[in-house]
Amino acid sequence: MSKIIDLLQHRQWVWQGSSQVLKSSERISTGIPLLDTKLQGGLPKQGMIEIQADSGIGELQIWLSYLQQHPHLIVFINPPGSVNAHHFYHLGFDHKQLLIIKTDSAIDALWAAEQCLKSSGCGNVLLWHNSLSISQAKRLQLASEQGTSTLFLYRPVCEQQFSLPVSLCLQLTGHPQGIAIQVKKQKGGWPQKSFILSLADYWPQLVVKQGEANNVAVFPMPIRYAK
Repeated sequence: MSKIIDLLQHRQWVWQGSSQVLKSSERISTGIPLLDTKLQGGLPKQGMIEIQADSGIGELQIWLSYLQQHPHLIVFINPPGSVNAHHFYHLGFDHKQLLIIKTDSAIDALWAAEQCLKSSGCGNVLLWHNSLSISQAKRLQLASEQGTSTLFLYRPVCEQQFSLPVSLCLQLTGHPQGIAIQVKKQKGGWPQKSFILSLADYWPQLVVKQGEANNVAVFPMPIRYAK
């Protein structure tokens, strides 16, 4: 039995949780206290973060405070819509900090993501990709570790037989108060039950109606640097 378990773990078909959380030095705050608590202090400093979500529910906005903490290049690869540099400028980003890559094929997108991650010049890479094999995920995870960078992999919500070898997997679902977030997988920890992140104070257009709940966190305003 132990040999079978070892084989499954080696092939990344079994995820091993732990009651011992990672060191705080290995995490970066998201700027959202409730989310930091659920993620054992914040997002991992490097590695792949899988985001399973439909487009247009605020799946990018919730990371703005996190992205503003990084002076390095932020790369968008095949985003589903147009990235508005003027909007990012008014949120405090330098337009020279943003790079948008559009590819004609999925293979080219994976190659671009791998090169950006390994370059050490890109702090965060955001890749929209519908399907990814375990071997491809391993290559991207290794590239992020080599370049000490972070990859946000955006893909539709799906049920698959095997989970990908990622540092963190979140499922985001639209909710009348904002976004329902489920921590499906996190390195060094256990999955978490779904909780609600309120977006009412920041993007009221994403909120259908106001409500009160014990597990709703107020989303903070973005950091605006003095000119």
